[in-house]
Amino acid sequence: MRSIRDIYKTGKGPSSSHTMGPERAARIFKQEHPDAEQFRVVLFDSLAKTGVGHGTDRVLREVLAPVPTEIVFATEDPGNLRHPNTLDFYAVEHGTESAPMRVQSVGGGDIVIEGRASTVDEDVYPENSLAEIVQFCKWRKIRLWEYVEMTEGTEIWTFLAGVWKTMRWAIADGLHAEGVLPGGLHLERKAKLLYQQADRNQLAQVRETRIICAYAFAVSEQNADNGTIVTAPTCGSCGVVPSVLRYMQEQHGFSDEKILHALAVAGLIGNLIKHNASISGAECGCQAEVGAACAMASAALAELCDMNLAQIEYAAEIALEHHLGLTCDPICGLVQIPCIERNAVAAMRAMNALNLAYFLYDTRSISFDMVVKTMYQTGINIAKAFRETSEGGLARLYRRGR
Repeated sequence: MRSIRDIYKTGKGPSSSHTMGPERAARIFKQEHPDAEQFRVVLFDSLAKTGVGHGTDRVLREVLAPVPTEIVFATEDPGNLRHPNTLDFYAVEHGTESAPMRVQSVGGGDIVIEGRASTVDEDVYPENSLAEIVQFCKWRKIRLWEYVEMTEGTEIWTFLAGVWKTMRWAIADGLHAEGVLPGGLHLERKAKLLYQQADRNQLAQVRETRIICAYAFAVSEQNADNGTIVTAPTCGSCGVVPSVLRYMQEQHGFSDEKILHALAVAGLIGNLIKHNASISGAECGCQAEVGAACAMASAALAELCDMNLAQIEYAAEIALEHHLGLTCDPICGLVQIPCIERNAVAAMRAMNALNLAYFLYDTRSISFDMVVKTMYQTGINIAKAFRETSEGGLARLYRRGR
């Protein structure tokens, strides 16, 4: 299993698979064809159907500029795709078009170039399931964050400090921003309004909900507006983890060191989901994105509260289990409706999972690893129209003004 650095990537939204991945691929292809007179990029399946809304064509042209670039949206499935987020790059040099470089954007900003050695980092974790990790931690009498440090080295804390700094900036910037998000839905930013409505005279539960939701909206709206965020584990689910951690730090005075420990545990959970299933909405629906983010946030909260290994696992298991079957149906292919609200809902669900795990962990009968496998099996069996193609659900039925 790879480093948790693979889960936390800093970049511009709105989509890790539709913008970050293609951007990375385009930079590689451009570097390999310095004498290109023209580029042509063919987008397939999910990339073709929601690429405009996600800004795929925009980021490709930006990266490949100043060379003229043709973007082809091949919405018909050619039948030989290994992943729904597939794109082919061509270069015209000296009047001749090159052979294609086929790329799969597999989620979280990662890419796979067909026919080439993996471009991703090598595995650093020998364990590949939470059960194996827990067994190791019990044997060594260490916590999960100590296991991360033991495996990745102390330099991981410098990396996570940068992650936390960017997450806080995204919240702060999102809370101050106003106006309409780009893309044509004319969706007003709501984070600032939600935060202003959090009155100290309100019931504690109401105030907590509004603050956490405001933070989740803030980060998600920054993502939708092509702002800088951290994937956790994706752009579309980037608001869940930072919102609950920021709230807990402010309300309960947790140190930055404790927050970084929580982020390490969250990264481990996200890594396990990515390694054993998927974090791609195009492959497994939104359960793989927001569901994974909720599991990460729940585990982070449990670590923050010094819960034991069984409680941390139960918190993550509850969170992911109750997102099973969640579809990905972004209206107009934009990471806005229902994505922004969904981040806020998942953040509150993470708080609920924390509370349940505290009391009921010794009654559980389902493991986290089992839920991860179930999520993957559920995801690949979800109808294609409900896996980030914007062909089903809200994306199909939505009509502005209705």
